[in-house]
Amino acid sequence: MLIRRLPDPVPPARHEIPASYISRLATLHGLDINDLWTQVTEREKSGGMRRVVVPERLAALTGRTAHALAGAMPELRSPAPDWAMFRHQPQTGCHRCDARHPGGKVTRLLPHHRYVCLRHRTWIGPPDIDHPAVDLTRLPEIVDAQRKHLRLLSRYGWSATYDAVLSALMLCAHIWSVDGRPSNAVFGTWDTWEDRIDLLIPFSRETRSYPSYSTSRLFAAIYPEAVAMAPLIASPHWRQLADGTEAEQARFFAEIGNRVTYPYKPADRRGDAIAHWSLADSWRPPSRPLTTYTPGRMRGTLPGLAANRLARHEKSATWFNRTRREQGRAMLFHGHLKSVLLRDPDPQYEKWEGTIWHSTRTDDLMREEVAKKRRASEATALPHYSSGS
Repeated sequence: MLIRRLPDPVPPARHEIPASYISRLATLHGLDINDLWTQVTEREKSGGMRRVVVPERLAALTGRTAHALAGAMPELRSPAPDWAMFRHQPQTGCHRCDARHPGGKVTRLLPHHRYVCLRHRTWIGPPDIDHPAVDLTRLPEIVDAQRKHLRLLSRYGWSATYDAVLSALMLCAHIWSVDGRPSNAVFGTWDTWEDRIDLLIPFSRETRSYPSYSTSRLFAAIYPEAVAMAPLIASPHWRQLADGTEAEQARFFAEIGNRVTYPYKPADRRGDAIAHWSLADSWRPPSRPLTTYTPGRMRGTLPGLAANRLARHEKSATWFNRTRREQGRAMLFHGHLKSVLLRDPDPQYEKWEGTIWHSTRTDDLMREEVAKKRRASEATALPHYSSGS
């Protein structure tokens, strides 16, 4: 196939998916996106309907080397990267970075540890609706938390860091929920999060609402405390204390209390997600993503926002505009936390409320279930010897 080089082959953005890059090239040159997509792709070798980009064809189209293209776009790398290291869902990134790349919206496949653009001090966060990234100039602690997140990654590797930060986000979301905090009005970390929300999701006097609401920005509010808590979850030493004697667990809980408001003294608290993690999850290996990214697609055009995501956003936005409460609950219902809320497929609940409730259980029945699962896990891990050995 003879492919003619385009007159204005703009470079791809870092971590951009090929469909996004080819779409921008087609827009800039007035070409049909799917025709251009067909030229530079071929059917996947498994015989399915999906099409994958041939790096040499895209190189001929743009005049850039296949090596340079692969450096920007993970899908073109050979051998393929470990897709579990990336979010399974492509998303927009920093709008100020994207402004340097003409031709339309830039869609990227970001690694799990990218929440903040350090160059422009903007929140990227987990995938959500495509609101512009929020400026963090007045919230430097969130920018600093991204640097600490990267240091955690360097020390423990991507798998332990992924599990630790996501688990910490989930625990903070529980603390911020109505069921997770005391009913009496006492100061706690949640007041700091409320103050950040005033800057992240400002109130519009004209519309009498919060037009910039997104659940991703709620994650930004708790991100510094989650990253501060994450080393305790990633560290084998602290995990051992969390799974140890009562005295060792007390040390672990006290250290948690140094980083976020915990424990609570009032007796009206309905569950304890941190104590549940200590009981049921501290002895498990780190959780891995439930879904991984699949390279290639049938057509070059990118789908719009999924209906279920849009419905979930509208419901959360409605409740936030009415009451400005249940921020923690909105995060617990967000798909970003599924892999740490579904560590154990058993039991299965018909509604997501059951899964959230289960992640706070510390009752005697829960302790019996955990003990049974630990015995089964240890029996599976034991080496088996044949009778002749």
